Amino acid sequence: MYNRKILAPLAALALASTSVMAQQSGLKRTNLQQHDISIPGREAVQVRIDFGPGVLAPSHKHPGEEIIYVLEGTLEYQLEGKPAVTLKAGDVLFVPAGIFHSARNIGTTNAAELATYVVEKGKPLVVLQH
Repeated sequence: MYNRKILAPLAALALASTSVMAQQSGLKRTNLQQHDISIPGREAVQVRIDFGPGVLAPSHKHPGEEIIYVLEGTLEYQLEGKPAVTLKAGDVLFVPAGIFHSARNIGTTNAAELATYVVEKGKPLVVLQH
């Protein structure tokens, strides 16, 4: 059995590492909240992600579902095996667990999304595609 006192700091480190990496590439991740949910072994994580003009979040996946709400700007999402979709402020997108996907700001101003993840605890939130 995993020790929660060890896993919690590791999860926080994974979020911080992802945040630092993202901010260096023109993305800004603002971690809003993280909570256990009623499903054993799962948690909800909510993050605001800001994209500078032309910035790409490279292909990645999550250990659970991602629910996206576009806050501002225009973003193009590419989900593995699907045609690209362009979303603007007020649009939503559901990304199933384990599906590689990317997002790019195709506008000339900042774009932002509210990402809500329902994921397995103790796993990295973001896994980049190699």
